[in-house]
Amino acid sequence: MFRIMDAADAVKLIKDGDVIGLNSFVGIGCPDRLHDAITESFRSTGHPRDLTLVSSAGFGLFDPDRAAEPYIREGAVKKIIGGHFGAMPSTKKLVLEDRFEAYNLPLGPMSHAMRAQAGGHDGYITKLGLDLFVDPRIEGPGLNSISKDDSLVRLVEIDGEEYLYYRLPMFDVCLIKASSVDAKGNISFENEFTTVDALSIVQMTRRNRGKVIVQVDRVTSDFRRPRDVIIPAAFVDAVVVSERSAEDEAMGTLSGDIHVPTSHMDYWFDRLERESAPNRKVRTDSSADIIGRRAVKELRRGDIVNIGVGIPERVCAEAANLGMLEDIVLSVESGGMGGLPAGGLNFGAMIGADIICDMSMQFDFYDGGGLDMCFMGALEMDKYGNVNAHRGADQATGIGGFGNITSATHSVVFCLTFDTKGLDVAEEDGNVVIRQEGSVPKIVDKVRSISFSGKRAVQNGQRVLYVTERCVFQLTPDGLALTEVYPGIDKQKDILDRLPFEVIDRT
Repeated sequence: MFRIMDAADAVKLIKDGDVIGLNSFVGIGCPDRLHDAITESFRSTGHPRDLTLVSSAGFGLFDPDRAAEPYIREGAVKKIIGGHFGAMPSTKKLVLEDRFEAYNLPLGPMSHAMRAQAGGHDGYITKLGLDLFVDPRIEGPGLNSISKDDSLVRLVEIDGEEYLYYRLPMFDVCLIKASSVDAKGNISFENEFTTVDALSIVQMTRRNRGKVIVQVDRVTSDFRRPRDVIIPAAFVDAVVVSERSAEDEAMGTLSGDIHVPTSHMDYWFDRLERESAPNRKVRTDSSADIIGRRAVKELRRGDIVNIGVGIPERVCAEAANLGMLEDIVLSVESGGMGGLPAGGLNFGAMIGADIICDMSMQFDFYDGGGLDMCFMGALEMDKYGNVNAHRGADQATGIGGFGNITSATHSVVFCLTFDTKGLDVAEEDGNVVIRQEGSVPKIVDKVRSISFSGKRAVQNGQRVLYVTERCVFQLTPDGLALTEVYPGIDKQKDILDRLPFEVIDRT
């Protein structure tokens, strides 16, 4: 039977050594008050400690002093198993300092493993991850020298074919952020931007006889319609009320409270971007705009599309500016489809979505080849067409949904600059002008870690493009081909002389 209690009492249900399942997506859906209470408890009592945190899609707030980051940094956590670390600025750096065990698994297999293990299975079997970093023959999921748990991902063979077997530790506790608790104790998500995998995580916790703790914005005396309930009262142990001010107009476009016609979506995209990052720097470099305008030309009427974070977000803006949103269907791996994916701190939400489903269901669609096209960013690409999108030199961001999306989509468009750290590009009279090259190359002989396998993409018959601010490459069975050079660019000086390998010239 659930009880409404304050956060300090709720986190007393967490014991030393517990495995905690967390339901959030990058920076949204974070049960921040519960994380704050864990920090307060650890600072005052030294408990709970030796915790294992498991999150398929990330659980930070882009602030090193909020959410779980303080108690992670101060030593309460011994292990993190996550799909994405991008919203945790201090944690993704501490990972590479061996401060705790850290493992990165693709978001899709983690989501599906939670659903499978909730249903009584021991894990989840898939081909997703073969030939990527998570494959035990390549690197495995460990992100630092002390992360040696080989039970999370194993190579198995069934009927002569190779698969990866993903298995997560069972949850002792789960922490969920929702909107309201009704008169009977049922939990609903009416003001949330996504449900992520809330029900699967709760069911997995209940299977293990664990404790379910839910943070809500409000208590209501109404009874919810059965279809509106995400977590039934019978599954809940503790409810913590952390009252929020009424959702403002902009946030209502992300929860679905406000209907947004396609003609207004570019306005809301720009407004949300300003409001989520009011002090953002004004860009003078035009690289992202150039890439976005070239990449959007790949879209075709009727396409179902996923667009990643970063430079690919410019494809959203360009599609809106061109009035293309009526002709295509955009989606995001957190569960939204239709509308326009929000960017920046709201990544994972959708402006004017037609549907928001559970994340595992979205990956059912993605893994089955349902996407026609995707636009994704990249930290590095190499001569084999491999892409690294999850691990930099000084931080581990994590692969997130990138692996699933790029492994099964028919046409994959990577959006990246030729180099970074100082790159300054302008457009003058229809020409691209490189005013200054960056000091760090992004096109390298061999990527640091593999998020996307060029070899497997060729085997799968996928069409793969690499759109930069000066040219376009295409992956072929014979290697990388240079297929387009933009006006104003000197092919030899600005491209070929700067590559660490030879490419096929098809310009």
